[in-house]
Amino acid sequence: MEKTEEKLQEAMAEFGCQTGTLHRAEGEWLHLVAMAGVPDFLLDKISLIPFGKGIAGVAASTREPVELCNLQQDLGGVAKEDARKTGVSGSLAVPILSEDGVVLGTLGVGKVTPYEFSEAEKARLAEIGQEFAGML
Repeated sequence: MEKTEEKLQEAMAEFGCQTGTLHRAEGEWLHLVAMAGVPDFLLDKISLIPFGKGIAGVAASTREPVELCNLQQDLGGVAKEDARKTGVSGSLAVPILSEDGVVLGTLGVGKVTPYEFSEAEKARLAEIGQEFAGML
C-alpha cells in the first residue's frame, strides 16, 4: 500500500471512520490523491472539487475544519446531494496548510453513523493533516 493510503487508513482507524479522502490543492481546485471506503461510482464527483464547494472545498476556502453531524439528514448548506450516496453521516474535513498559511490540500474522514466531532478531535485531525503536507 502506498504511504499516503496507509497514513489515510491510520487516520480513519484512529477516529473509527469508514471513509477517508486526501486532496491536493492546485490553484482553486482540490485534486483527489487518496481515498478509502468511498464507493467507486462517486469517484468522478470527488476527483476534482472547487474551493468553496462541498465539505472539502469549504474547508479549503475557509481554512477551518468543516463538520456535518448527520449528512444523511442535513447537508448543512455545504455538502452536495450526491454526498449522501457515500452512506456517511458524521463527517469532518480539515485544511492542510503550509507554514505560511497557503492551502496545500484537505483531509476528510467520515462515519456511517451520526457523530459530532469534539474540538479536540478536530484539532487532532488537523494535526494529522499536517503530517500529509510533505506528501502533497
